[in-house]
Amino acid sequence: MIGYVTLGTNDLQRAAKFYDALLAEMGGKRAMEMERLIAWGAAPNTPMLCAIKPFDDKPASAGNGTMVALWCDSTAKVDAMYKKAIALGAKDEGAPGKRGDGGFYGAYFRDPDGNKLAFFHMG
Repeated sequence: MIGYVTLGTNDLQRAAKFYDALLAEMGGKRAMEMERLIAWGAAPNTPMLCAIKPFDDKPASAGNGTMVALWCDSTAKVDAMYKKAIALGAKDEGAPGKRGDGGFYGAYFRDPDGNKLAFFHMG
């Protein structure tokens, strides 16, 4: 159902450096590049994550209550991806661990533009 998600940035090159390094750990690579947007994907016809300079030319800001969650194939991968994000300059929003009673394992962070993301594994 999801084709792509866009995250606003005020510094596309900084965002590109962050997401190039982070998403490479999950097999992600640049799938599309334009003047105001860079999109990463793991394979053709799969959802993409995009960093974009807003088209209205107003400053990008993180949405309150907005979060993008990226699936990982194991809890070890969640741990590794969270650690990589923090090493790349992300800010902690919740260290890796179990959440609730149903087998959900997640880790939360904010990218250099303040956008909230999570890595998670179910099961």
